[in-house]
Amino acid sequence: MTGETIRSADDFQKYFDVSRETMRRLEEYGQLLQKWTTKINLVSRSSLDVMWHRHFADSAQLWAHRPLNQGSWVDIGSGAGFPGLVMAIMASEVEPDLKFTLIESDQRKCSFLMTVCHQLGLSVEILPIRIEKLHDRRFDIISARALSSLTDLLKMADQLANKDAICLFPKGINFNSELTEARKSWHIEAKAIPSITDQNSIILCIESFSRVN
Repeated sequence: MTGETIRSADDFQKYFDVSRETMRRLEEYGQLLQKWTTKINLVSRSSLDVMWHRHFADSAQLWAHRPLNQGSWVDIGSGAGFPGLVMAIMASEVEPDLKFTLIESDQRKCSFLMTVCHQLGLSVEILPIRIEKLHDRRFDIISARALSSLTDLLKMADQLANKDAICLFPKGINFNSELTEARKSWHIEAKAIPSITDQNSIILCIESFSRVN
């Protein structure tokens, strides 16, 4: 099975080989996503028809590229919880000590995230603030999906990253031009990992970055 065939919960379970409990949580998450999207703009309504592919699999593919034995993961601009909340669900059984923080400035989206975490029994920190308002916090893994340009993402990540932190940023067809532009301001060591859900997309795994003097 390839990423192109992840169209249902059964496809997802087979591809990612997750437990029944993880699937139960993801399915309930999906139900809440569909319910809340009729009230607030969480994701495009058309994407709900391909939810397992477009949102769940697209998020879940980051799991295989995380560094092992890390203690904290922050997802910035979490929106409806992709990829951060999917990562928290996948970690809940296999890496229960991995702490998750989701940052989202939209209060309504935070209410959704809090509702999902409460109903699924997840211990996840939800911060309803703008990223620049978060001070004196550092994390081992930083993720963001469809939030901003790479240059701006690195500015945000710079104030959140531990010394050896890595960033996992899903990026689309223009990732090379984003990387070229970002390198005007940042020294970047990164690898581009092909996405399993879109042949024109990648996961940009940034292993180190620092400002150009």
